[in-house]
Amino acid sequence: YPFFKVRGAEVHEVAVGPIHAGVIEPGHFRFMCHGEQVHHLEIQLGYQHRGVEALLLQKPPERLTPLVESIVGDSVVAYAWAFNSALEALAKRPVSLETTASRAIGLELERLAMHLATLNGLATDIAYLQPAATYGRLRTAIINASQRACGNRFGRGWIRPGAAAPIGDTLRQDLLATLRAFLPDFEQVNALMLSSRSARARFQGVGTVSTQAARDLGLTGVVARASGLGLDLRHELPGSLYSKHPLPPITQASGDCWARMKQRMAEAESSTQWLIDRLADAALNLHDTPAPYAPQVKAPSTGVAGAGASPSVTSAPAPWQLQASSLCVSLVEGVRGPVMLALETEAAGKLIHAKVQDPSSTNWFGLAFALRKQQISDFPICNKSFDLSYCGNDL
Repeated sequence: YPFFKVRGAEVHEVAVGPIHAGVIEPGHFRFMCHGEQVHHLEIQLGYQHRGVEALLLQKPPERLTPLVESIVGDSVVAYAWAFNSALEALAKRPVSLETTASRAIGLELERLAMHLATLNGLATDIAYLQPAATYGRLRTAIINASQRACGNRFGRGWIRPGAAAPIGDTLRQDLLATLRAFLPDFEQVNALMLSSRSARARFQGVGTVSTQAARDLGLTGVVARASGLGLDLRHELPGSLYSKHPLPPITQASGDCWARMKQRMAEAESSTQWLIDRLADAALNLHDTPAPYAPQVKAPSTGVAGAGASPSVTSAPAPWQLQASSLCVSLVEGVRGPVMLALETEAAGKLIHAKVQDPSSTNWFGLAFALRKQQISDFPICNKSFDLSYCGNDL
């Protein structure tokens, strides 16, 4: 692989990865440094290429959601929602507002959990152990709530074709109690981080991406909003639920590590309050949402006579007939930004092409740009403040 070369006195290269210290994804970072200052960072990815788009064509579309959930393991709900929205559009089988509401609750819980993971990492990177431990504890409470809702802490199984996890009254009160107990603790630990002189000294003015640079680089999602760009699909393409129950737009101005940290705090608080409001809304019926892979009753078995014959039951999804010669592009605002899935069918309605784009693919160069003229020791906090996905880029 021909990396860029920089020549001159006191110029040297530092190679990091693809194997890193810790249980994290593989990627190679080549720093071109002048002394301790980074002149240029080149990022080499692709170590997790799995051929995702080709795999999506090898099974019936109604059985693909478990595979889609594995594309990016910390954006399970976002990917599942994007895929199933495209599938439902091609099959002309729209879902109810209640099903959309259940999906949105799963998505906002996922956003909350992943923002907490990033905040935990930022506190750990500056050795501020009290907030690091608290963010970790709070994240555990949120992902455990997801497990009680759908059976998996990372949201696997929450969404299936035409369906979403039903939220009955008992679960609803459980989630409400969890979120109401969570919010004051979260606000308190955020205040601790924001009032820390050490945190301010380490994050402010480090890894800055201006609003114009963010626009020129095509940044999206949380890192774009931290640089002053109000890009959020929940406002631009809100759909039925977010139109009726909007979240307030949130941006920061400075575009540095401090801004990206504050953006995540603000978005997590906003998502928590939105979740509390939706779960407390008695007019929103979440109990009658079609359950994922609800048992389908077939005709009574011919081997048993009489009116008391027991029907055979299966949990397999029925085949879906997709619209022929059609293209559908589906977008969902995931934790990092817009998750895009496009599906194309041929004349018989069979999938012939699938395209996936993770928001990280447009944001990796933003990280390289943020490191210019920074100390090489600033890389860990810049990297964590972006918190991009390697596998989402590699596909």
